[in-house]
Amino acid sequence: MTAASQKNTNSLKSVLGETFRLYVQTHGYHWNVEGPSFRQLHVLFEEQYQNLWGALDEIAERIRTQGAHAPGSVAELMALAGPEDATAQSSDEMISKLITGHEVLAETLRAAIETSGEAGDEVSAGILTDRLEWHEKELWMMKASTR
Repeated sequence: MTAASQKNTNSLKSVLGETFRLYVQTHGYHWNVEGPSFRQLHVLFEEQYQNLWGALDEIAERIRTQGAHAPGSVAELMALAGPEDATAQSSDEMISKLITGHEVLAETLRAAIETSGEAGDEVSAGILTDRLEWHEKELWMMKASTR
């Protein structure tokens, strides 16, 4: 594996780990949200965690197509995800923390898209660009709901 290919694979693994962390966080918020916006947020969080869950498989399989093994344990995924955020208690705090989580992942995706391009891996760049588009739309919607 070339240095560019290894960097590309490591980048995909970072995206996978951060996606896993955001999936777990979002699913937990789905379970625990309360308040006047319960129904709306419960549905929003469910839509988000389902999308994130599907993305995990697509990203892991892309890592495999690159000739590397995808992280296969919670410990491996969380090591790639960075520090875990403290649990939110209010619905406003949940939205705020999810906005931050999506922003962090969007930055990781931007860097990974660049890395994939440098490696000549247009397929990964396309998958990552699609993921970035989804995160940016979710960010727009969540931010609009806080105004």
